[in-house]
This record gives sequence, structure tokens and C-alpha cells, in this order.
Amino acid sequence: MPVYHYRGYRNDGGAAAGIIDAENAKVARLKLRKDGVFPTDVVEQGHTSARRQEGTHVKATYQPGHSATLKANDLALMTRQFATLLVAGLPMVEALGVLVDQSEKKSTKALFADIREQIRGGKSLSAVLESHEKDFSPIYVHMVRAGEASGALDQILFRLTEFLEKQLALKNKIITAMLYPVFVLVIATLILFFLLTFVVPRITDVFVQQQQALPWPTVAMMSISSFFADYWVGILGILIGGALLLRRVIQTEKGRIAADRLILRLPLIGDVARMVSISRLAGTLSTMLTSGVQLLDALDVSKRVMNNRVLEEAVEGARQNIREGETIADPLKRSGEFPALVTHLIAVGERSGEMEEMLRRVSQIYDSEVERIITRATSLLELVMIFGMAIIVFFIVVAILLPIFEMGQMVG
Repeated sequence: MPVYHYRGYRNDGGAAAGIIDAENAKVARLKLRKDGVFPTDVVEQGHTSARRQEGTHVKATYQPGHSATLKANDLALMTRQFATLLVAGLPMVEALGVLVDQSEKKSTKALFADIREQIRGGKSLSAVLESHEKDFSPIYVHMVRAGEASGALDQILFRLTEFLEKQLALKNKIITAMLYPVFVLVIATLILFFLLTFVVPRITDVFVQQQQALPWPTVAMMSISSFFADYWVGILGILIGGALLLRRVIQTEKGRIAADRLILRLPLIGDVARMVSISRLAGTLSTMLTSGVQLLDALDVSKRVMNNRVLEEAVEGARQNIREGETIADPLKRSGEFPALVTHLIAVGERSGEMEEMLRRVSQIYDSEVERIITRATSLLELVMIFGMAIIVFFIVVAILLPIFEMGQMVG
């Protein structure tokens, strides 16, 4: 019977190494898991040196502190591939080697090569991912750690992939829905600015030279046009300066809280922002609890995906109350930031013991509602923009034609 050298770590996070006899590498890994050891490398005796050489053809050049190398869609894809390779029975180091080989970007190759070498050195996967915090979020690390502790890392990775793909799909839907209206608005604004600043003044100069009384639409248009023509540089400077100042204020904690509170109070936009944040919280919390992460740790990590300081503070307050023995629903309800539907479903989940399922339903309900509202809002916004541009163009045309008609009557 073949003998295998193995490296890995125990459920308590300690490194493990030794030899084991088994019919093949897959059986050896199963035996090790039963013994409480999660193997990262299983190599048949006599092939150790060859396997070591196999992993040296990619030189890791990843340097901690650099910007993130993985985009969201790439991370979801590679997580699914990694989980598939583990289910197929490949040792973790070999599975990471496959990811290195099939990566097209040099930075991604270097990242996974660095992860592979650190695991080969005896570190746990979660500890290695935690050191690459710009590429792997706390949610990702906590779920991997839960998978390591439960011995079901491959299944946790599949669950994590579904979560990442769901978050990415929601983000893409919002961006796609808003892209066309924003594009139309920007183009229309630029065209209008060009007309009022450079075209209209040349036309109205003819009317000024005639020294005749002009109708009020023409006078109003000439005043607006003159203002933009004379001060467009200052207007542009104010807009850019205001944007930079606003960005700097938002980067402070007080400024961010004030901005997030204002967003939640805006009509329609506030409702959508609240629903998106709650959907992220519920979906993330459901996934983490299902994966075996402790409730307090899951809440601490899940609140960070809400991207709203006001709601994050409400969740943190609930977390502190839970630590003191309260339920989840009651402190969330007292905060006044969560709709009755959310707190009611969470309370039902607590009583029935199906918290994960209730949170998943909350996420699904709000995802569907956000998609419905955004679809209707963008359709309405397109109509409003078309109607608004029609009124502006009509006003400009009338302001230009009225003096021409009056000049024609005077000549007649």
C-alpha cells in the first residue's frame, strides 16, 4: 500500500505533518479529515522532491500593501474553480497551482503563487487570506475559517461563490439601470451648455444691433446665455471645487454619518439605499450563519457590507444588546432604522429556529423590490428628461423666432 507524506493543520489551527498509508491520495485525505486534520498537501513517498519542483516554476512577486489585484467577478469565478478542484479530490496546494497556471494576469498569478507557498509552509488558508486583506474581504476570510473548522471547506466555498455572484448581480443591475439615464443627462447638459455659451450669443448679437424692443423670452434667454458665456470658467471651477470639498468632508467620520443620514431621508433614493443595505446585511448574515460562523462575529462582519454608517451603528447597537442576552429583532426595531417587515421576519426566525431561512427571504424580498423600483424610476426619469429637454428647446426656439417675426412685421 502506498505511503504518503502530508502537511496540513488541525481544527484548532495548529500545523500538522507526517505520513499515512492509503490506497490513493483521495483516500489519504479522507482518512486525515476523519482524524481531525485538514490536509493542504498529500504527496506519495518518493515523489516529494518532484512535487516540490513542480511548484517552483512560478515565482511569487506579490508584495503586501499593493492595491487589490482581483476584481469581484474574477474572485467569484476563481472561488468556484477552487471549490470544484477540492471536490474533485485535489490537494489544496495542487488546486492552487492550477489556479496559478490558468490565471492570465501576472498580478493574479503572483497572488495565488504567494498563497500557495505560504500554505506549503504550514499556514492555514484563512490566515493567508487574511494577510491579503485588499483582495479578500473579512466576510471571505471568516467563511473560509468556518469551513476549515467544520471540515467542509469545499462546500463553504461553493456557498461563498453563490453569495459573491448574487452581490455582483445586484450591483450590475443597479449600474445597468442607471447607466442610460445618466449618460443621456450628461450629454443633454453638455449640449445645452454649448448652445447657451457659444451659439446663442452669436444669434442674439443680430437682435442687439437692431436696437429694437425684445420680447421677454428673448431677454431672459440672452441674460442666461450672457451669464454662462461670461462666467463658465468660474462655474466649472465652483463645481469641481465643491465636489472635491464634499469628497473630503465625506471622508471624515462625522461627514460620512451626516451624508448617509441625508441619503436615507431623501425621497425614493433613501428608500432604495435602505433596501439595498438591508438586503446586503440579510444575505451576508444568512450565508455566514449557514456556514457556521458565530452570530456576534457574523454581525460584526455583515454590518460592513451595508455601506451606510447610520445603519451600521444600529446593527452594532443591536450586537451589543445581543451580547447582553437580548434577541436580534428587538434592538433592531428600537433603532427605528429597520422596517417592520424585517424585524418581524427576524423575530419569526428566532422563535422557529430558522433564522438563516428568514434572513434569506428578507434578502430576496428586498432584491426584488429594489429591481422593481429602479426599473420604474429609470423609465419615469427618461420621460422626465425628454419632457424637460423638449421644454428647454421649445423655449430657446421661441426666444429666437419671436424677434425675427417682429422684424418681419416691421419691414412689411
